Amino acid sequence: MAPNPSLTALEIARQATLRPVTEIAAGMGISEHLLQPFGRYVAKVSLDAIDALADRPRARYVVVTAVTPTPLGEGKTTTTIGLSQGMAHIGKRATASIRQSSMGPTFGIKGGAAGGGYSQVAPFESMNLHLTGDMHAVTAAHNTLSAIVDNHLHHGNELALDPHDISWRRVLDVNDRALRNIVVGLGAAQDGITRQAGFDITAASEVMAILALSTSLADMRRRLGTIVVGFDTSGRPVTAEDLRGAGAMTVIMRDALQPNLLQTLENTPVLVHAGPFGNIAHGNSSVVADQIGIHTGDFLITEAGFGADMGAERFFNIKCRVSGLVPDAAVVVTTVRALKAHSGAHQIVAGRPLPPAILAENPDDVRAGGANLIKQIENVLLHGVTPVVAINAFPDDFESEYDVIREIAASLGVRCAVTTHFADGGAGAVELARAVAEAADEPSSFSFLYPSEATLRQKIEAIATQVYGADGVDIQPSAARSLDRLEANGFGDLSVCIAKTHLSISSDPKLKGAPTGWRLPVREVRLSAGAGFAYAICGDMRTMPGLGSHPAAFDIDIDADGEIVGLY
Repeated sequence: MAPNPSLTALEIARQATLRPVTEIAAGMGISEHLLQPFGRYVAKVSLDAIDALADRPRARYVVVTAVTPTPLGEGKTTTTIGLSQGMAHIGKRATASIRQSSMGPTFGIKGGAAGGGYSQVAPFESMNLHLTGDMHAVTAAHNTLSAIVDNHLHHGNELALDPHDISWRRVLDVNDRALRNIVVGLGAAQDGITRQAGFDITAASEVMAILALSTSLADMRRRLGTIVVGFDTSGRPVTAEDLRGAGAMTVIMRDALQPNLLQTLENTPVLVHAGPFGNIAHGNSSVVADQIGIHTGDFLITEAGFGADMGAERFFNIKCRVSGLVPDAAVVVTTVRALKAHSGAHQIVAGRPLPPAILAENPDDVRAGGANLIKQIENVLLHGVTPVVAINAFPDDFESEYDVIREIAASLGVRCAVTTHFADGGAGAVELARAVAEAADEPSSFSFLYPSEATLRQKIEAIATQVYGADGVDIQPSAARSLDRLEANGFGDLSVCIAKTHLSISSDPKLKGAPTGWRLPVREVRLSAGAGFAYAICGDMRTMPGLGSHPAAFDIDIDADGEIVGLY
């Protein structure tokens, strides 16, 4: 397939020659009896594959992260896919493991999550739409518990659940701002108890985080049972198990726990599973997918959401703590444009044309924004993992600007490679693949940022000061009371997930680069007991996105031949 830059991602995907999913699985050592096919090119993989593959050699484990995101997009997914394809060009077998698309953003402004150009997951339409129905299962399981909560209130509230202290909302895989805050139970007495509630997007559901962190069906059943929906009038947590809802939720989620197997345009395997929200959850694909993928080749390449201060930190301290897998290397993706944006010299708005100045040759702007890259590299090194800087190349970049990034990487003693995988597929990622293979061969000294036995406050402080570069933490009184209640109820050994803006290493989205001289404000602390973490809210978090004035949904349609058009 000769590269053609004028084609859309969907057109490129349709030109690819895909192999039957059974052949992709066979190349991974996965027998056909372990597959549940969904058509010719997609299948679910039985969790029995974990034991079936256990005697095979362990792959090198690589996480792809990035600088702090900008509206331009840095290309973590395309880099993950391009790198896995590039490994084949240097004689290595690689499996990619990525999150599943959420249809809300697909029909909104973000588009799909299949990668792009000549480094994407196929089939394109399946990947970006329903796939095998996992998102719908999460939605149904979550809302089943929501219905049980309100039904319990209606039928006498035997558990004395405080209607004003219920944290369990409803979810929908649609961007719909009108549902953020609602009132339920309006109407006649038989229509339920009137109370304030709301909707989050499905990716923000704790059920989604549980799906991503479960290690077996039994573990998922246990985790679903420990979901805390709220507190009773005496301050005791009320769980899904208390409400007798966890069993039904597990039944709904049983098939969803099996990872999905797809392929790249160059027929290398991709495990696609789970899609936890990157702001209030850990933002990584599933543990079970990695437990399978770690024995299917020479490399397992996974992706962590947002920048290294968020997705990678949670990959290290939440996901790796659950899976027991230790990373051998990390790829920190950057672009010339992203570092120019972090210089603070350019005004960039999503969906609008780029300012001409950002396209002009300007190594000084790249150097000024390089502070963000330096801090994100340091965040990887902080965990004892060997980083590699990937410069995701654009046609209008300048070699002098690459030289600045190379100098930054060299100053920290880390490898750096330019990659053109978007335009050239795996062949464009050969330099990066070689650098990653070398880095992964170095001895690992991985360590967690904090021990499990540390207090929740100590964990928040460690992330804020060591990863974000804050001077300290300011915990508001209501958040302090929540921390005290969680500790008193035995939740102090949980991991911590800090919900803050993804647009800055700090909690202020307007602060670019690597801000110093600030303190992290914790205004609220919430519990995801089933997922195994508490999350501290440090800003205005939107867990239900809205649609823009011209969402992608306007352009998506079916043509006269029944083919999907406008999907990107």
